[in-house]
Amino acid sequence: MQKLLAYPLTIIYFICFGLTLVIFHPIQWVCNNIFGYKAHKVSVDCLQFLLLRCLNILGTRFTFTNPYNIEKGIPLIIVSNHQSMYDIPPLIWYMRKHHVKFISKKELGKGIPSVSYNLRHGGSVLIDRKDALGSIKAIENFAKRVSKNNWAAVIFPEGTRSRDGNPKPFKTRGLLSMIEHAPNALIVPVTINNSWKTLRYGKFPMGLGANITYSVHQPIPIDEYEDKNELIKIVEAQVKRSIVV
Repeated sequence: MQKLLAYPLTIIYFICFGLTLVIFHPIQWVCNNIFGYKAHKVSVDCLQFLLLRCLNILGTRFTFTNPYNIEKGIPLIIVSNHQSMYDIPPLIWYMRKHHVKFISKKELGKGIPSVSYNLRHGGSVLIDRKDALGSIKAIENFAKRVSKNNWAAVIFPEGTRSRDGNPKPFKTRGLLSMIEHAPNALIVPVTINNSWKTLRYGKFPMGLGANITYSVHQPIPIDEYEDKNELIKIVEAQVKRSIVV
């Protein structure tokens, strides 16, 4: 019965989701090209808020738990597991005061209204997975920008999303590069649960009633660890310990 109900609700969701992206594409362009970075960021934050409201059509709820008072004006490296594309809007919205940016595959930098524009012009980095050396260099430069501007970089070290919630091993090379080139950053481990349930039936229809939860763990100053590989193991353990499958 729930899957039958999912069909019409998914159609309504897709209409609202698509219209939101199309409407905000020119809004972002105007904000960025006429008023600059700050205005563009406000437009992106508003876009994320509305994307969350679109997901509410499917009965999707969001629980963001952050018991730590992470001060503004310091660079962050947010390290999280990855379950679906719907992990991203809540991270941007709930962590918006930290200026969230992403490491994303280059294919997402074109063809998607609003999303592609923000990835290209909002401070994130697009990498070519087929060019390992070029990707690492791009991540190094990205880490330096994050450090300089006191932004928050989100990295999903699994490399690809989990389709059933079960975590994949961390690929450490990109994260290690981020750590080495933003040594003044604070690592913020985050565990995401239930995002995969929005795609439990595949892309159509979408799953109903998912309660997507975000758990922020104890932030870790990078400079407290000389052995960066050991630091990554600790972060990976923190993230995966709270995953519920």
